[in-house]
Amino acid sequence: MGTKGKGLGFWMVLALCVGNMIGSGIYLLPATLAPLGTNQLYGWIVTIGGATCLAAVFARMSAKLPICGGPYAYAQAAFGPFAGFCAAWSYWVMLWAGNGAIAVAVVSNLSLIFPAIGQTTGLPALLSVGCVWLLTWVNIRGVRSAGEVSVITSAIKLMPLVLLIGLALWLTLIGAPHVAQPPVPIAAGAIATAAGLTFWGFLGLESATVPAGKVENAARVVPLATLIGVMLTGVIYLGISLAFWAYMPLAAAAASPAPVADLLGRYFGSGMGQVVAVFAAISAFGTLNGFILLQGEMPCAMARGGVFPAWFAHDGASGTPVRSHVVSSILLSAVTLLNFGRGMGDLFQFIASISLAAGMLSYFISMMAAIRLLPEERWLIVVALIGAAFIVWATWGLGASAVGYGALLVAAGLPVYWAVRRGQGAALA
Repeated sequence: MGTKGKGLGFWMVLALCVGNMIGSGIYLLPATLAPLGTNQLYGWIVTIGGATCLAAVFARMSAKLPICGGPYAYAQAAFGPFAGFCAAWSYWVMLWAGNGAIAVAVVSNLSLIFPAIGQTTGLPALLSVGCVWLLTWVNIRGVRSAGEVSVITSAIKLMPLVLLIGLALWLTLIGAPHVAQPPVPIAAGAIATAAGLTFWGFLGLESATVPAGKVENAARVVPLATLIGVMLTGVIYLGISLAFWAYMPLAAAAASPAPVADLLGRYFGSGMGQVVAVFAAISAFGTLNGFILLQGEMPCAMARGGVFPAWFAHDGASGTPVRSHVVSSILLSAVTLLNFGRGMGDLFQFIASISLAAGMLSYFISMMAAIRLLPEERWLIVVALIGAAFIVWATWGLGASAVGYGALLVAAGLPVYWAVRRGQGAALA
């Protein structure tokens, strides 16, 4: 566990959780969800319930096992090294592949403020990769440095979202009429699709459990920050969804490239577009920082658990896994550049979607691990089963193609596991 004053405190851990969940996606998600009509509200409710179940399980597990690795540590403790590797590999792939989209989002939002960025060939790619390595350097300097960035960016990113919710509440209090939305049939498939999309907004709910060994008073701070973070995030997401449902036509939201800015602009003027773009860029930057922290910690935890090459277990002078950070950010940089390749945008989106499907495995195994490790806590077993059922349902919502290719991504890591285990066997012979 981190030394007092050098590890992550409660506010840093809470900021890490909230900051990783609330990224740039929430600024675009209202447009993506709009065609689903009322189904999106039901999707949010189901997802918030499922995410709360997952958070409760992670919170309890972290209180019992306040060690680095999160999903990997729990899977290995419950089912052994192979299950631990599968959980960790799927989670790690989801991190560095998904981080590519976040890095691009930072620069995409900046280009709305400084059009010259988008008009200069190669500059967006260069700036995106620059953000990756700037934040990699911050994380290598020390986990507390990364925590301080999370606190600052999380506080800033909430401002326009709270403003939007406050605007909707004010309009409701003064009796402003709601917009008339077209009827959209309620369907289980549409709700499942909404749940799959909205679960993107809760990726990172387990963030506090991954660096738990570097959190001050981890047995108390990690579970508390996890539960509060998910509940706070859920309230914000649902508030934003209700605001759009009440005061912006679905057709307008669906057609908008910047729905949050457009809704605020209806009441505060057209200049809100650039203002919100600044906050969206900061939001994405803060989320990228938090997930870079996790993508460096995961290979290190795997290596120390004996399921990944021991080379990744080395800590630098600041007590951070320098080698894990560097390798993860090289992979992240490659995925980021892939998004800027000529004609490669669709391929990047495809990779991002299947990485999410692969990452679902780590959440499912974590729920099963809780049942195995804490069989005497019957309430936890019920909550873990609900969480596992939600993961299966949300994965179904992603579609068979994404799930199939996600499984291939997980399988791609198996040769690494077998090579490491074979090497350990030879060393013991």
